[in-house]
Amino acid sequence: MPTVEAPITAVTVYPQRARITRRGKAPLDAGPRLEFAGLPVALDPGSVRVTGTGPALITGVDVRTEWHASPADPALQALVEQRRADQATLDGVVDDEAAETMKVDLLTSLAKRSGSSFAKALANGTAEPSRVAEVTDALSSRLASALKARRVLSERIERLREDLAALDRRIEAQGAQTGRDSTSVVVELEISDPGGNAELELSYVVPGASWEPGYDIRVRGTDVTVVSYGLVSQYTGEDWPECELALSTARPAVSVVVPELSPWYLDRVLPEPSGPYLPNAAAGAAPEGARMARFAAAAPAMAPKLASVEQGTTAVTYRPTRPVAVPSGAQGHRTTLAQLSLTADLGYVTAPVLVEEAYLRATVENTSEYALRPGRASVFHDAEFVGTTVLEPWAPGEELELALGVDDRIRVERELVRRTASKATLSGQKRREAEYRISVVNHGPREAVVTVLDQAPVSRDDTITVKDVKTSPDPVETSALGEFTWKLTLAPGETGEVKLSYRVDVGKGVELSGWRE
Repeated sequence: MPTVEAPITAVTVYPQRARITRRGKAPLDAGPRLEFAGLPVALDPGSVRVTGTGPALITGVDVRTEWHASPADPALQALVEQRRADQATLDGVVDDEAAETMKVDLLTSLAKRSGSSFAKALANGTAEPSRVAEVTDALSSRLASALKARRVLSERIERLREDLAALDRRIEAQGAQTGRDSTSVVVELEISDPGGNAELELSYVVPGASWEPGYDIRVRGTDVTVVSYGLVSQYTGEDWPECELALSTARPAVSVVVPELSPWYLDRVLPEPSGPYLPNAAAGAAPEGARMARFAAAAPAMAPKLASVEQGTTAVTYRPTRPVAVPSGAQGHRTTLAQLSLTADLGYVTAPVLVEEAYLRATVENTSEYALRPGRASVFHDAEFVGTTVLEPWAPGEELELALGVDDRIRVERELVRRTASKATLSGQKRREAEYRISVVNHGPREAVVTVLDQAPVSRDDTITVKDVKTSPDPVETSALGEFTWKLTLAPGETGEVKLSYRVDVGKGVELSGWRE
């Protein structure tokens, strides 16, 4: 049965699989049956499609599994043959070393015996000293030559074993992706002109391939550039040569964060249980300030080559403008898809009750026509790498907040300016009062809008009452859980202040739990 030589000409990668397209020509004078051989054994038989042109009709398509004594993949078979040859070379060198070792042992034994005989002959006067010296020098020379040859062979054996171990690792990696068996597709034709040629196209779907989006987000002033790229991984068992590659969203999965407040509850102290000791849950630690990994990176001199985009009803397909090769075993092969130019609204946010630092935050609206899939994003502020974050699904017209790290030019301080704790009054109640002042200083060269977050305690017991909550200035937002939001607009060098005070009354005989200063 003639075999159709049909190399891979196009690949469409989906989030969890890939469709492979092969094209080839075959003469029709060899008979009505043609075979596509050496295909991945894991391909989906239900996805196989064969089309073509020429003086014939396709009357049937049969998918078969072929069993091979040696690896079906030519690349893996070449590695196995290379290993056999290298092992034979190593065995030959080991034999040579064994021969040299026997020679060294023989010469060493001969030198010991002859040394004893020569000593007796010289003592008896039956041997000439010059002749003894000549024989001794000859033995020493041959022994030195044999030792040197054995040492050279030992070093070569060591190098050959290292090369063989590296080859074994390659075979193991390749063997994890490909097996000895393969699939073939047999095409039945009804031929009208036996002297003609047929051009056939075969397509099939294989598992073991996927792609996921990634992003580079660069913020320069209020300009935001989002570069989208696809990370292709494939373990299908066949190498994809340079061909037409498409990435489709159709389906046939160290953050930089802004501190967020949690409700501050007050409660009474309950007596400890008399049973086994049960540890309380540890209080959540205040988040540390984001640390920026800085590295010098020159501005890119060349713009990225972008893919063409096809908007379908429920899916988007990206087609890179150049052929792309992806070998089997590749993980995270990167190809650029799109670039978005957006505008950011910059501002700062600080929660000094947690950490006295101001985080630069960019609010960006997706004004493009692209709906971006979720993926990891590397965030850059000017030439500085800020960190990575997870980009949630971002639809056109939707806003996204990006944390750009700590700006030390905005100095924040939260100070306890008043604290009182009275003993029980005639009614038996105890009272605690606290007042805080938050100072924010803009040491930057331009106006800064700073969002300040703070909170008052919230009672979860009827015998504990939070009263006289006072703020200055009035917050722009207040939640039922005691959270307050202020917005300060500060000119360069200007200082803004926020004040928060409250009083807590505790019932008679109640011990307060959760209080902090």
